[in-house]
Amino acid sequence: MAKLKVINKDGVNVRVLEQIHSKENNTSILEDLIFKFEKFPGGEILITSTSLLLNWAKAKSAWGLTFGLACCAIELMATYGPEFDAERIGSILRATPRQADLMIVAGTVTIKMAPRLKRLYEQMPNPKWVIAMGSCAISGDHYRNVYSVVPGVDQVVPVDVYVPGCPPTPDALLNGIMKLAEKIELEYKQRRSKIENKYKKNLDI
Repeated sequence: MAKLKVINKDGVNVRVLEQIHSKENNTSILEDLIFKFEKFPGGEILITSTSLLLNWAKAKSAWGLTFGLACCAIELMATYGPEFDAERIGSILRATPRQADLMIVAGTVTIKMAPRLKRLYEQMPNPKWVIAMGSCAISGDHYRNVYSVVPGVDQVVPVDVYVPGCPPTPDALLNGIMKLAEKIELEYKQRRSKIENKYKKNLDI
């Protein structure tokens, strides 16, 4: 939990965020976004920034493009089925690249399929991410020396998260999606820190 310290300001108790809690297993909560929490008669106000709120929503709602190529697709279906229910962590599957920002490549990528995969990736709106699910998608595995198989989908599109296994379990894929969310949040913090440092440097000049 994030810690809030109470400050008495003009006779009104104001709770201000003391420090951001360290996230474990991607169990972040709304308090991650709070810069200031003010309580007044009749209600409460949470103060945050638009960019932080939008990035938080983006990280917690990866919409995956259905792209099952081989037996790993069975585990992909199970992940989004009622037992594991990936929708509870904000991830849903879409049938069109226009509405997806996450491509989950589940299975063996052949040389014949590679151009279609790349075209679908290019049709996805930015920002977009890729998860390579299973040993065949990661490296070609048993078929890496076969003339018709691409030895890893990262030869075709950039990959953000690798989920190993033959096939990986639904739990492993859920963990991969949550690791991707952590990566998105980390990239935003690094980008924001870089901008702030540049702004401070310009002020010093």
